[in-house]
Amino acid sequence: MGTFFKAGNTSEFADGTKKKVTVNGQEVLLARVGAGYYAIDNKCPHMGGDLSAGKLDGTVITCLRHGSQFDLKDGRNIRWTNWPGPVKTMADIIKSPRPVNTYKVKTENGEISIEV
Repeated sequence: MGTFFKAGNTSEFADGTKKKVTVNGQEVLLARVGAGYYAIDNKCPHMGGDLSAGKLDGTVITCLRHGSQFDLKDGRNIRWTNWPGPVKTMADIIKSPRPVNTYKVKTENGEISIEV
């Protein structure tokens, strides 16, 4: 088990918002969707894109670099790249699809903490 570190305040997040935070020296994407808060590694495991710059649609974040998509709830990979046919096949062989790391989030007294 890790330690929880303060990452922000609930007043900073409206539904559907996200931002990059540094928690214990680690870059994390923190997002609010509905009443839930989610935290994942900010770097895309495909090619290291900045996920905080990506598009958030519900609990799915899309990396702007190559269109990789991940579900914030469990980190699973939904789409590895948005490249076409043979190029995508080669990309999958060179660097196989994988999930993004997720972190436990808790809110208490208006503070958001992430376990790392």
